[in-house]
Amino acid sequence: MPISYNRLWKLMIDKNINKTKLRSQAGISSNAMAKLGKNESVQVEVLAKICSCLGCTMDDIMEVLPEEKE
Repeated sequence: MPISYNRLWKLMIDKNINKTKLRSQAGISSNAMAKLGKNESVQVEVLAKICSCLGCTMDDIMEVLPEEKE
């Protein structure tokens, strides 16, 4: 199931926050941040921490993309 975190990166730009600052403020690991950068799956707890830190919902930071059909 393809996932995109492009909404997160746009929100971070809008709020003038970089990855290092978000990682520190949200209390998430560098490994989790790396997975986000590669559009890989992360634990819901990580997404919840980011949402709490940024004051948003999961819909604001990610989207599930439709599967490509062969």
